[in-house]
Amino acid sequence: TPGIGFVAQNMRADAGIVISASHNAYYDNGIKIFGPDGFKIPDEMEREIERLVFEVDLNGMLADPDEIGRSRRIEDAAGRYIVYAKNAFPLNLSLDGLRIVLDCANGSAYRVAPAIFEELGAEVIVLGNDPNGFNINDKTGALYPDKTAQAVLKYRADVGISLDGDADRVIMVDNKGHLVNGDHILAIAAIHLAKKNKLPKETIVATQMSNIGLDNLLKQYGVKVVRTSVGDKYVVDEMRRNGYVLGGEQSGHIIFLEHSTTGDGCVAALNVLAVMQA
Repeated sequence: TPGIGFVAQNMRADAGIVISASHNAYYDNGIKIFGPDGFKIPDEMEREIERLVFEVDLNGMLADPDEIGRSRRIEDAAGRYIVYAKNAFPLNLSLDGLRIVLDCANGSAYRVAPAIFEELGAEVIVLGNDPNGFNINDKTGALYPDKTAQAVLKYRADVGISLDGDADRVIMVDNKGHLVNGDHILAIAAIHLAKKNKLPKETIVATQMSNIGLDNLLKQYGVKVVRTSVGDKYVVDEMRRNGYVLGGEQSGHIIFLEHSTTGDGCVAALNVLAVMQA
């Protein structure tokens, strides 16, 4: 999902469309639509699309056979995204000497995610990288981070990274097997940015699902938490309206707006690793 947001913007496309079950089973798929700016389309546009589908006969709007467009594969799309994601990690740092357990949830990041962390120098132990069209999110990935935690302990890894099927959320695991959810990641990133004076208005954005502990902790560092309705799109909307650069959800959607237009599990993990390696 974050890859399509990036490519839609990068290629000056009119739109980007993802057929995705997100963190759900393969049969619960739907459609995510991005505008040319790389951001998800607003609710009003979604409602208008639904109205047209349910209330309007669209047959008259179909193209004539000789006017039907053609699809073409972007052969270097994976490489483009890998470079884009790596740019979220400071050039003066590397992941040399770090052992990472990475669960790709048998989903969309099963190829690109291992390459991202390996190219930065990490030793990567990969789980959930054998998709068959049916096993996406099936007792693996961000909704089942205990699998990553067990592997971290088994392989004596430094950190675990558990993505969901469309790779827009991440749950992490520390070297002792303890889960690090979206609230933890927000706190780590917010404190780091605040100390570097890179957190505009000393404010981050979370949803109503975030624990009050996040507010209490960040208050000690002079950082405020603004809350929105549940949904990473609403977090992004609030960030764009007010010039905030960090926001997210407890579930693991984390948005670093200076780098990405939507939640990105790999980018979020890289930001935590940058704090670890600084």
